[in-house]
Amino acid sequence: MKVMMGIGNELRGDDSVGIYVARNFKKEGWHVIVAGQVPEDFTADIKKLQPEHLVLVDAALMGLSPGEMRRVPVEKIPSVAFSTHGMPLSFFISYLSEYVDKVTLIGIEPLAMEFGTGMSEVVKKAADSLLSLLLNERFSEIPTL
Repeated sequence: MKVMMGIGNELRGDDSVGIYVARNFKKEGWHVIVAGQVPEDFTADIKKLQPEHLVLVDAALMGLSPGEMRRVPVEKIPSVAFSTHGMPLSFFISYLSEYVDKVTLIGIEPLAMEFGTGMSEVVKKAADSLLSLLLNERFSEIPTL
């Protein structure tokens, strides 16, 4: 079993990209979690499932062009600004490491994250591209930060 988790806030424009990806990802052998702003609320689910692979998708300020995506190694998480969470993603991933064989964190650079705006076209296009890569499990084609 593998788990896809979408993280973000649907009310803040491009911060909704993780939720968009999770809601549109359907693949046999995968369990999808739409975590919103509180991925830590799903730790019990992940511990129970004990997936071989956990994929997290979130908007991330990485200093790239809007829509660019990167796999973010755990050691680089502190240098990346992710959307607001109750628990830092590095701590979240570390906490789950004994229950998950592999974790892949994918960040997509947002264009705008203002309240009341929809997802920008450039970020939606990136999300659709990411969905194609994920459906074919072509993670290695996503550059590493």
